[in-house]
Amino acid sequence: MSHGHGPYYRRDLALAHHLGYGFHAEACAPGILALLEPVLARGGLVLELGCGSGLLTRELVGAGHRVIATDASPAMLDLARGHVTDADDIRRLTLPDDPLPPADAVVSVGHVLSYLPGADAITAALTAIARALRPGGLFAIDLCDLSYGQNRRGSPPLGRAGEDWAIITATSLPAPDRFICQITVFMRNDDGSWRRDDERHDNVLIDTARVPGLLAGEGVEVSVTSAFGAEQLPTGLAVLIGRRAP
Repeated sequence: MSHGHGPYYRRDLALAHHLGYGFHAEACAPGILALLEPVLARGGLVLELGCGSGLLTRELVGAGHRVIATDASPAMLDLARGHVTDADDIRRLTLPDDPLPPADAVVSVGHVLSYLPGADAITAALTAIARALRPGGLFAIDLCDLSYGQNRRGSPPLGRAGEDWAIITATSLPAPDRFICQITVFMRNDDGSWRRDDERHDNVLIDTARVPGLLAGEGVEVSVTSAFGAEQLPTGLAVLIGRRAP
């Protein structure tokens, strides 16, 4: 996926994210698995959007789910294929234009839809998710609300590092519905030297309270909450849970 500033999650950032940022998927997994228990009981198919390096995918497959895992980043997909070997499929899919396969559940963590270029694209993606649900199906995704940016206005740059990688992130809020992350990643080369790459990630923020009304016309009942289960998510990161009647 790209936003006019080059593709998101190129090789180095994808690897650093896999090594150092798995805590979000790990925190969300128990709540998502609980939501998906009826899907597992009937052997339904789970479609994962923005699977990244496969951190949540591995939890889903490990619980016994049939999973099609998708992402727009080739580098992330390479990592996912090495991290998860028994998903039904791991494939490239770019929202909102690529068609979604019919599924009994659609899941996504990491505010994947917030990376789309605008509110209209997010609306199109949400509509596509709703239409992909089979009768009795559900979706569970996280998405950045307008409050996500307001709560981070003026925040200082943040850094995180491992033995062979480091990330520095500076953020800005140029408009109430636009949240920008300037990310610098450093990776150690085999000879001990370091290389650098820079990515700009533009996130679109929406009024998530409007989503239930949007998808009611698609026959999907949506609730907006602050977590998938018992986990505590960052302020302004909303969880949308949608259900289609049997």
